[in-house]
Amino acid sequence: MTKEFQQIQWDQRSEDDCRQIIRLAVREDLDRQYDWTTVALASPELQGQVAVVARQPGVIAGLQAVPVILDEMEIIADWEPLLTDGQIIQANQVLARLGGAVRDLLAAERLLLNLIGRLSGIATLTRRYVSAVADTKARIYDTRKTTPGWRRLEKYAVRCGGGCNHRTGLFDAVLIKDNHLALSGLGPDEAVRRVRAFLQRTHPADEAARMVIEVEVDTLEQFESVLPIAPDLVLLDNMSIDQLARAVARRDAIGAAIQLEASGGVHLDTVAAIAATGVDRISVGALTHSAISLDMGLDWHGA
Repeated sequence: MTKEFQQIQWDQRSEDDCRQIIRLAVREDLDRQYDWTTVALASPELQGQVAVVARQPGVIAGLQAVPVILDEMEIIADWEPLLTDGQIIQANQVLARLGGAVRDLLAAERLLLNLIGRLSGIATLTRRYVSAVADTKARIYDTRKTTPGWRRLEKYAVRCGGGCNHRTGLFDAVLIKDNHLALSGLGPDEAVRRVRAFLQRTHPADEAARMVIEVEVDTLEQFESVLPIAPDLVLLDNMSIDQLARAVARRDAIGAAIQLEASGGVHLDTVAAIAATGVDRISVGALTHSAISLDMGLDWHGA
């Protein structure tokens, strides 16, 4: 059975990471003081209603974070989401409604929009990649090229866009890369053997069996050397379309149950051709490091 990396959902760990981000964001925006503009101009009793509106089409992500923002900022407000994360949205569509004290709503506005916009931008870009390979068996995966501190939330956004999560961190899977080979002086086949023996020696049997072992190769000769060792995954790094197709054909010819992942040089204008080679997975760092935030706004409905 094919092993899989942990797939991020919105759960207690995601919420905890979200709280840490919110606390830092509140500190940098208010510096343990106040929104002096709003305090000067809006009375404490003034109430208001706002609509969270998408200014651009895309895929929504981050609505789950809003109750956490309100809780961390100790804001009592009526929050009414009209959609769920992962849904396709249109420009000028109302995503949610929020009502409460004007002072509170204005203090939370930028944090709320920044967070939803960032995650929605990732979900939207991910959906474009997923759609580009929809006629193939390939699945789109993210990487660890995430904003420091935001990894779990950004990987959640990838999932909202229909993508899959690669390893969460260095702790939950083995990925033997070229630097490991260069520093250890080992070939990729011997490195897989050594890692497998290490896990069996140092981990309970069930944990060792669950741990994904992936090895990176950048030549077909290296690829050939690891086939008898049968790692769970082989990362085909920066290979040409012809090399990818030959690797897939060789894997299929011997009936090996090894998943093949293409990485490097993956863009929206190349991903379909890469997927057509028959690889199982395509990892795309751009999903998180190059996504542009989706434009969001708050429309006020009187105060």
